Amino acid sequence: MAVDTRKILVTSALPYANGPIHLGHMLEYIQTDIWVRFQKLRGHKCTYVCADDTHGTPIMLKAQQLGMTPEEMIAKVAIEHQADFADFLVEFDNYHSTHSDENRKWATEVYNRLNQGGYIATRTIEQLFDPEKEMFLPDRFVKGTCPKCKAEDQYGDNCEVCGSTYSPAELINPQSVVSGATPVMKQSEHYFFDLPQFKEVLQQWTTSGALQSEMANKLNEWFEQGLQQWDISRDAPYFGFEIPGTDGKKFFYVWLDAPIGYMGAFDNLCQKRDDLNFEEYWGADSDAELYHFIGKDIIYFHSLFWPAMLNGAKLRMPTNVFAHGYVTVNGEKMSKSRGTFIKARTYLDHLHPEYLRYYYAAKLNDRIDDLDLNLEDFAQRVNSDMVGKLVNIASRTAGFIAKRFDSKLAAEVENPALLAEFQNAQESIAKLYESREYGKAIREIMALADKANGYIAEMAPWAMAKQEGMEQKTHEVCSMGIHLFRILMTYLKPVLPQMAQNVEAFLNSELRWERIDDTLTGHEIAPFKALIQRIEPAKIEAIVEATKQDLAAEQAAAAPKAELEQNDELSKEPIVDTIDFDTFAKVDLRVARIAKASHVEGADKLVQLTLDLGGETRNVFAGIKSAYNPEDLEGRLTIMVANLAPRKMKFGVSEGMVLAAGPGGKDIHILSPDSGAIPGQRVM
Repeated sequence: MAVDTRKILVTSALPYANGPIHLGHMLEYIQTDIWVRFQKLRGHKCTYVCADDTHGTPIMLKAQQLGMTPEEMIAKVAIEHQADFADFLVEFDNYHSTHSDENRKWATEVYNRLNQGGYIATRTIEQLFDPEKEMFLPDRFVKGTCPKCKAEDQYGDNCEVCGSTYSPAELINPQSVVSGATPVMKQSEHYFFDLPQFKEVLQQWTTSGALQSEMANKLNEWFEQGLQQWDISRDAPYFGFEIPGTDGKKFFYVWLDAPIGYMGAFDNLCQKRDDLNFEEYWGADSDAELYHFIGKDIIYFHSLFWPAMLNGAKLRMPTNVFAHGYVTVNGEKMSKSRGTFIKARTYLDHLHPEYLRYYYAAKLNDRIDDLDLNLEDFAQRVNSDMVGKLVNIASRTAGFIAKRFDSKLAAEVENPALLAEFQNAQESIAKLYESREYGKAIREIMALADKANGYIAEMAPWAMAKQEGMEQKTHEVCSMGIHLFRILMTYLKPVLPQMAQNVEAFLNSELRWERIDDTLTGHEIAPFKALIQRIEPAKIEAIVEATKQDLAAEQAAAAPKAELEQNDELSKEPIVDTIDFDTFAKVDLRVARIAKASHVEGADKLVQLTLDLGGETRNVFAGIKSAYNPEDLEGRLTIMVANLAPRKMKFGVSEGMVLAAGPGGKDIHILSPDSGAIPGQRVM
């Protein structure tokens, strides 16, 4: 059935560029990818863009911790993220970065339009300041006791126990997450987006059907509480885009330029493709559709700030924002210690991506419900549905066609009524995909698969083939099984794109929605090859065990840091720990030149070293005073651990560790490379 072509732009929330993708993240990208693939399969012009979210204090601090620039770190993470998405068969039309020329351009443009429209205000505020790191602290970098319910260890912007929102200054007993110091109040001029001016626009938009009912109801609570001006600026030091006219002192808060990253990613794609025009999709009069898929934790930003920013900047607002819940594993929050905080790459090392794509699809609906990945149910569902029902249809019939009928399907359809039933399901299944009721779509498809298997079992072509005069009937029955299988795989193509591609090779025919009503009578097919294997329990166990080993490796790497922080100087007892080779390989050993060495006043064992890593210097405290005069060390080459997290000591912050050996006292010898070594050079 022909459908009118739609112009659709789809986004997923931008993954933060300070860590790996895990299976909780993958729910959203799989959900979005299925919807996009369905729209393309229906013949619509659907474009899917995303990007790494790369700005903010956490990125800046994590890069410092790793001994690299933020640009180097986000480039490395981008490669890892895109590899994970590609291997999970998530097909973006463009994957970009918020640290891009396009995003800088549009963040500046949106800000300027808002400023010219009278929606930006400045005022001096008091903000918590870390006196040791000499930096203002983002809300999430302050922890303390909730001022409302008195729950401890809560972030500075909202309480995870009672759900209250507040300012960091309201926290009881606040503490800097960066240094552990008690923050002090300090004044700073900040820039604010005047959200209350958009109250009527937002109330109209949120009740227009553009949001799920649960989301609209939640937003109504915020309207009743009263909208507040939104702080969109952050003080230097900060990794992000400078606010125009502030001389490098103020930067856009990451949540201002992150959603604008959707625009930046699309703009970047428009430069590569002649068939896309930025204004047609983002202009105020756009007739295209714009959909954002997000998690329920960022509803506030996408359903209030973002549409208000777009409206104020005279750009179009989203057609709809689709939120989903969290992923739990075996009924509980994802846990590293239980081996259920599973990274995407850990899963991919052991299992096929389409197992998870199918399982998530089978459980997804249009509501904001949490989804439970029950590992036992996961294996049983995949084995039962994908292997026992779906692939079973083809595997039971294809062999007869290859061996007895020269790999050609029969010229006639054995059961036209059954074939019509499968074909007529296309509209109801399409509506379920469109409304994101994937679980219901999967149930309908699997009910048809049960009918196909029932038909084959009833006709029993393996017995029929042995009866005289039943050759033609056998041919038609087996061909009928292939016809039904082809329709089912067309319905499942958005969920199982790789299997669908293999089926297309087997059928010598592309699986296209508009060809569901066609029948491949008299058509030659290729030899059937196994499409999927059963999930063995050992594979699940291996994933859980590998996840636990990841945690053990992290703890082993952190153990020396934790012990050293407990003492002002160096631990009196040696730290003995067993680690695997992969963990050892993570240690970044570098050649360093001792540019300066000096005594540490008040310390019995420490020497303060300034280490030159070939353009970068590090401050390191080393417990080698009993064996060396500081002045004798200057100019020497040594080996240091360059990716050891900085540790706070009584005498300052140590940014690494030099390697030394010996029983102690005067018999301590720092490791020295050959004279030809170059500062900054990796040792391994």
